[in-house]
Amino acid sequence: MKLQIMPMKICVLSILMTIGVIIAADFSVFAEDAVQGGEEVRAVRKIQVQTYEAVGTVKPISEIRIEAQVNAQVKSVLVQPGSRVTRGQVLVTLDNRQAASRLDGAKASLRQAMAMRKQAVQAMAAAKASYTEAHLQYKRVKEYYASHAATKRELEKAESAHAQATAELNRAKQSLAAADSGIRQAKELVAQATVGEGFYQIKAPVDGEVIQRMVEPGDLALPGKPLMALRTQAGFRMEAHVREGLIRSISPGMELGAKITSLGTTCKAVVEEIVPYADPATRTFLVKAVLPDIQGMYPGMYGKLLIPEGKQQVVLIPKQAVMYAGQLELVQVKKGDGWGLRYVKTGAEVKDSSDPESGILVEVLSGLSGNEILALPKSQEQGEKYQTQGEN
Repeated sequence: MKLQIMPMKICVLSILMTIGVIIAADFSVFAEDAVQGGEEVRAVRKIQVQTYEAVGTVKPISEIRIEAQVNAQVKSVLVQPGSRVTRGQVLVTLDNRQAASRLDGAKASLRQAMAMRKQAVQAMAAAKASYTEAHLQYKRVKEYYASHAATKRELEKAESAHAQATAELNRAKQSLAAADSGIRQAKELVAQATVGEGFYQIKAPVDGEVIQRMVEPGDLALPGKPLMALRTQAGFRMEAHVREGLIRSISPGMELGAKITSLGTTCKAVVEEIVPYADPATRTFLVKAVLPDIQGMYPGMYGKLLIPEGKQQVVLIPKQAVMYAGQLELVQVKKGDGWGLRYVKTGAEVKDSSDPESGILVEVLSGLSGNEILALPKSQEQGEKYQTQGEN
């Protein structure tokens, strides 16, 4: 058994020694090229603000949803998402046959009430004439009776005619009042039917832009069921859910970073509102921050709100100082009068806002402690040479 294990050990050691010789040979070439470094730069230590990326969505600053006020079938949709609309413009039409029938019925009732009033007015005129005649006759007979020129029977007959004429006049007045009341009721029915008919034309309440269409011809419109959404004010905001542990570090009016992933854009956003209620399922608060105008940004886009989480000291170097050998990352570090190669592990890229001309910096997670002097490759071809040698 021992005799079988020994040859295997010898074989493994031989392979490892061969790999070591190859690596040593390759990196001896790296060491020679490292002496040929270009511009010198220094690894710096900086205090970097660490941020928490709260997932959010781009939404309009002001948005309203258009709904129907009656149950009816959608007849036509006259606008599309992206259409600019003005106040009073018809957006959707509904089947209004029932409303038209109700309006016709109300108008017929009004015509009938007006005809009845006309008859009541004529009856009123006749009753007034009869009353006037009966009153004058009663007055004459009464005078005649006082002078013994008329009998009591004639007086009673005149009194009865006068009472009948008075009753007829009162009935005519009541009929005219009822006719007037009928006209008022009919007019109210016509007004209601006219207003109801207006419900079958869905109009834009304000100027705006259609951002969402949720109905098609033939669909059933119901109260409470949105037909479309309008953006009524220019501008967008980011609505993001921030975990409750960070909510105290945010306040209205605070300026935060916002990242629109699909556009590859990072911008400043001003906190407009913090909803003072935590979602018990996710333990997060809804934060709304106003975004600047960005070309190509639309409602519903995915984004992130960058919340300051703390500060950390990091080592930063220019991105072009990093060379690659396969999956390994190396930099040229000055050692006394010479140069050497050192393995590093890099992290996130950082734009140096204090020196815009310095280009992109990269965070070094391990391999450098800061303040080392590095050499940049003289050209892109030199960096590619390292990569080719490492892969070979």
